[in-house]
Amino acid sequence: MTIVMRTPSVPGLGEVIGVLREWQVDEIPVQLHPGDLGWYWRFGAEATAAAVRLWSRDRQVLAVGLLDGARLLRLAIAPEAERDDELAHQMVADVNQSERGVLPEGIVSIEARFGASFRELLTHAGWQADEPWTPLQRDLAAPAPDCDLRVEVIGPERADVRASVQRAAFDPSTFTEERWHTMARGPAYGDARCLVAYDGRDTAVACATVWSAGRGRPGLLEPVGVHRDHRGQGYGRAITVAAAAILKELGSSSAIVCTASSNVGAVATYGSAGFRQLPDVQDLRRTA
Repeated sequence: MTIVMRTPSVPGLGEVIGVLREWQVDEIPVQLHPGDLGWYWRFGAEATAAAVRLWSRDRQVLAVGLLDGARLLRLAIAPEAERDDELAHQMVADVNQSERGVLPEGIVSIEARFGASFRELLTHAGWQADEPWTPLQRDLAAPAPDCDLRVEVIGPERADVRASVQRAAFDPSTFTEERWHTMARGPAYGDARCLVAYDGRDTAVACATVWSAGRGRPGLLEPVGVHRDHRGQGYGRAITVAAAAILKELGSSSAIVCTASSNVGAVATYGSAGFRQLPDVQDLRRTA
């Protein structure tokens, strides 16, 4: 059977999230996680479906892509398909022929941290290594330390607080209370939690969202941020420790996060929270 690429329907997104859950394994590099789709869901179900691409053989999904903005394609490949040459050749053909309309013409970067055949073929086609990213992982078998802050698990009645800290932590953020409610209605959020940390004056100073992929599988921190007015006081470490503890309660085997290697402060913060730095990974960039 040939490899076919398609865009899922909104009802089909639940199946896609289920497939991504099955592909989360501690022993392979960090790749597209169901939580990434869950976080994208803040833009709505229709927008999420329109941003997803599936590569299948005989209706079996072998790769999932998420168009994260106009220029980046983020990928996950089934563990058993890492050396599937037919799949790799078709995926490379699709990303190199975006003028057909199945993928945006503006894609210049691909996040493919797993799938040796696909990466090799992209490199042979002229794609080059981009800036490095640092994955970090914390084994959740050991007890989590105290985070030393009051941390609240945010429900619908406090979504405004979660949204306001997000905007204060990330300058370009357009996250709102309405978008929180949209995200929380998505199927991935049933295994997710939003957290807000408060200082001694009960001021909201940091936030995080954690996404479980099911018991015994790695869970994702996405995003994690500290209010711009309260940085440099250890709140990043505290919210990260609390996030890992919540994932442990949800049954995750480990907590994973990935940040730009150039963001040395973030790498250090995750390290101080007990996360082990894994080998750097690089996206692939289309040459002119």
